[in-house]
Amino acid sequence: MTPWLTVVGIGEDGFGGLGKNARRALMNASRIVGGQRQLDLLPVCIRAEQQLWPTPFSLAPVLEQRGKAVCVLASGDPMFYGVGASLARLVSGDEMLILPAPSSCSLAAARLAWPLQDVVTLSLVARPLAALNAQLFSGVRLLLLSNDGKSPAAVAQLLRERGFGPSRMSVLEHLGSSAERRVDGTANDWNNPVVADLNVIAIECLTDANTPRLSRLAGLPDSAFRHDGQLTKREVRAITLARLAPTPGELLWDVGAGSGSIGIEWMRAHPSCRTLAIEADEGRQQLIEHNRDALGVPGLQLIRGKAPQALAGLERPDAIFIGGGVTREGVFETCWEHLKPGGRLVANAVTLQSEVTLMQWREQYGGELTRIHVAQAQPLGEFDTWRQALPITLLDLVKPLDA
Repeated sequence: MTPWLTVVGIGEDGFGGLGKNARRALMNASRIVGGQRQLDLLPVCIRAEQQLWPTPFSLAPVLEQRGKAVCVLASGDPMFYGVGASLARLVSGDEMLILPAPSSCSLAAARLAWPLQDVVTLSLVARPLAALNAQLFSGVRLLLLSNDGKSPAAVAQLLRERGFGPSRMSVLEHLGSSAERRVDGTANDWNNPVVADLNVIAIECLTDANTPRLSRLAGLPDSAFRHDGQLTKREVRAITLARLAPTPGELLWDVGAGSGSIGIEWMRAHPSCRTLAIEADEGRQQLIEHNRDALGVPGLQLIRGKAPQALAGLERPDAIFIGGGVTREGVFETCWEHLKPGGRLVANAVTLQSEVTLMQWREQYGGELTRIHVAQAQPLGEFDTWRQALPITLLDLVKPLDA
């Protein structure tokens, strides 16, 4: 099939910076769709009908022209947080030709002499700034696509609040044009200079002496979460997540989520992991909202309600954790019914009644029961002794592929 759609990446150097194939596609197009800034870069010799993206944004102006010679103009590399990625979900590869220009992150890495493969990239365009919290580790280099000219000041403030004030920042604007400019500083002394809306923020993360270490591995300190006591404790949380075994792109139901710790750490395991946190208590819902932002997973979706009723109509999960409501009628059965074949279900019990329930489930559905005992050394007069936490019983089972 001959591609009817060509997606052309254009930089700030405009039409003159395009290759031969991109120029030819624009000259031969019957319609060119793009943003005002991209369309303004075209010379008067381009005779195709020009069309702006609608507000709110929609791909309809392109899809309605299927079969005609259509060009889409995009900034830099269309497949890097760009419209090309959106089109690729709806248009097959043999219908579309993509001609990228260097992305702004490629240009920024070149200016800074940073090997791009060693840099973490993140887009803040129409995305919560809180997502940056999951990327903050001492020594990490970040390249951020700004939402607008206010983004650098907001990023500097977040870095200071999270104990990363010494981090070195560079803002690079109008990359690839004659107006290109770079502003350097640290988060601590960032004085909010006026910068263009089109900019990239480069950060070399450095921490204050007392900044806590928050690993991506399961088992964050309990102090990393706000909670009212309904928190799966650190050691038990690490074991639970190991049994849940998050892998990229998977969805978790965190049923009776409490402070949200299991679902949050599930999402921190990989950027594409997702969580639906089901919680009925309003106070705990607020704790979940705080914790998800503070720990960098603002995409965690809070389902306000009580299981099993609140589970109706939700997307089928790859894994389920039942941390609350183990003894509530219908919770396990509803979860098991909706769990995908091959999915994992883990349930924790602390009371005798909930432990009996886990034993009954094991008799009917199989799985593995584990008893977890954790003790910590604590003062006893002039000496120390072991203080035993309440034992936890954990049920871990996998749904058969033919179920």
